[in-house]
Amino acid sequence: MSSSDQRYKGFHHYKMDPKFRVSVLSTWRLEAGEPFFLMVSKEDNVPVIKVLNQGAYEEKVNLVKASAKPQPEKNALLGRLAMLSHEATINDQGKLSVPKDMSEKAAIAADSDVVLIGRGNYFAICSKPNFETLFNNESDMPIEDDLGIF
Repeated sequence: MSSSDQRYKGFHHYKMDPKFRVSVLSTWRLEAGEPFFLMVSKEDNVPVIKVLNQGAYEEKVNLVKASAKPQPEKNALLGRLAMLSHEATINDQGKLSVPKDMSEKAAIAADSDVVLIGRGNYFAICSKPNFETLFNNESDMPIEDDLGIF
């Protein structure tokens, strides 16, 4: 596992501006012009916006392609992934624009507090209240830790 497999770590409090833009940590930004792929999703039943770089997006595509699923099901999954993903880049001021409809589906309002959550090979954006729920759920979740990580 390379260090790029865990590029996005920690959680960071930010503010979604009135135009649905959020600042992104400089260490989480990609090279100029490289796209991110945004998709509304749920983590532990909490709505979030997943932000995938090209590599993380391609991992999802390759996972579907390498699966033992029948080809029509693979095609449907790949089509759904493409339809639900929105390509975005970070502007010169370090801000990521999130479409209003995606923000609203993830319960994120304009001019509100949000949290950027590192998830290893991608990061997620969620409202502050939803982050508290997610954080509490994950903190209380019993995890078999035979590796001694936690």
